[in-house]
Amino acid sequence: MLTELKIRDYAIIDELTLEIGSGLIIFTGETGTGKSIIIDAVELFLGGRAETVSIRTGADTALIEGTFKLLEPVRQQVGAILEREGLLDDPDYVTLGREVRREGRNICRINGRMVPLSLLREIGELLVDVHGQSEHLSLLRVPEHLGMIDRFAQVGSLLQQYSEIYCQFQHTRGELATLRKQERDSVQRADLLAFQINEIQMASLKPGEDHSLLEERIRLANAEQLAELAQQAILSLDEEVDSHPVATDLIGRAVHSLENLAKVDPSMAQEHMEAQVLLETASDLARRLRDYQERIDNDPKRLDQVEERLEVIRSLQRKYGEVIPEIIAYAEKARMELDAITHAEERMRLLETQEEEQLKRLAALGLELSNARCEAGSRLTGEIDAELSDLRMAGAKFGVDQSWEDSQEGVPVEGRRVAFTSTGLDRIEFLVAPNPGEGLKPLAKIASGGETTRLMLALKNVLADADRMPTLIFDEIDQGIGGRVGAVVGSKLWKLSRDHQVLCITHLPQLAAFGDQHFRVEKRIEGGRTTTVVHALDPSQRISELALMLGGESEVNIESAQALLQHAAETIEKV
Repeated sequence: MLTELKIRDYAIIDELTLEIGSGLIIFTGETGTGKSIIIDAVELFLGGRAETVSIRTGADTALIEGTFKLLEPVRQQVGAILEREGLLDDPDYVTLGREVRREGRNICRINGRMVPLSLLREIGELLVDVHGQSEHLSLLRVPEHLGMIDRFAQVGSLLQQYSEIYCQFQHTRGELATLRKQERDSVQRADLLAFQINEIQMASLKPGEDHSLLEERIRLANAEQLAELAQQAILSLDEEVDSHPVATDLIGRAVHSLENLAKVDPSMAQEHMEAQVLLETASDLARRLRDYQERIDNDPKRLDQVEERLEVIRSLQRKYGEVIPEIIAYAEKARMELDAITHAEERMRLLETQEEEQLKRLAALGLELSNARCEAGSRLTGEIDAELSDLRMAGAKFGVDQSWEDSQEGVPVEGRRVAFTSTGLDRIEFLVAPNPGEGLKPLAKIASGGETTRLMLALKNVLADADRMPTLIFDEIDQGIGGRVGAVVGSKLWKLSRDHQVLCITHLPQLAAFGDQHFRVEKRIEGGRTTTVVHALDPSQRISELALMLGGESEVNIESAQALLQHAAETIEKV
């Protein structure tokens, strides 16, 4: 609900801050004081049209800002949008703002950050209905009528069942569409997959094989050089040539000398052991070098075989993956796809049967939903007509247009194929006939005015539980009605305000007496400038205001004002 409203330099408002409570909020004042200007300002931060002529004379910028306390059920919806846009500061509150600049630019803000106008409207449509300019009235948005009927009819459980089957059906139809598309290219695709699988299988790849082959190719290509280098190392370690001492002989002599040294000086025993280990290590290295030398294969044929194998692997890598595990995984994926194509016809038959069963289930649930909506529509019509009668609009009529649309791909219902969506078979639209003999017309096409405003009040009252809008604003609701009807309208507004915050501008004291919070709007002239000021009235000030609305602060009118408040209190007790 709207908790704080700030307006600066807008029309004849210099600077205004209002702390607004819950319940029925009344605004009164003489014609021309600026009551409707306040509503116009609210519409700006809901995304309404901004015009530079609305900027107060002498100012460069008009600023309007509204802070809302978020209550269920819109709290989650608004919070999800704010989180999506990175604008969520406090999950319990949101602030909408609009700046209109004289050079023509206007800036939209949510929680102090600049946002596009479309986002401001998206949030605003969840928070406020303004009856005065229909673009902000949710009842005039036809797509929302179905949801209101469903909440009024309390078909949530049935709708959930339908929605689950609908999701399953969409999945089935999607898979069928994919299989049918694949079927057209299946023969060619199957041949390609079979070739690819065979090509990879014939290669009999092993993970790491390419690295081993690269190492072997290096050895084969450099066999003579490797053999020569190994021989040189062996000669140096363990083979005497031309009486030149070798490493093992020299180390052996060192071992013998250290052995004798340790006998004389036991402290050198460790050095003797280290020399012995060194001798054994050198001998072992010489043996391993001879083994390596024997394994060196100077085989041109084997080199050709390795090159050919590496080329096979490189060819597969270019086609199917950079490394061998990726090539093997590609083959497995291709095998699964080929298997799916091979069994596609069988799968398609199964899915087609499943699709037909789901269509029948959707038809049954859709028809059940449709019947529940039809019954709810009749009940809604009766209740709203009764409300209109209370509001002295007995000639006005309300109706619910419930229709189906034929479609070749629809569900089978009563011998026809009916189009369907995630919400069922029905298209719902509210109809009204404000005056006798005019015939029912779409609610969205009815012009704004006092009668239409009362019609909205009747709808809002009956749909109080179904309508999730937190804040409702009514302007001109008392146009063309007298005091007796004004009291009825007041009681209905008060009743409506138990489920919504209701702001109402009125000239009727009988209606104003029902307010939970009462603001007086007046116009002052100071220093040659006209300014709108707004006062929150205490109980005694409220009696004076109602007396003024009755014609003046005479003793009779003060008594009448007190009587109106007493009547309102007694009426409220009965509601």
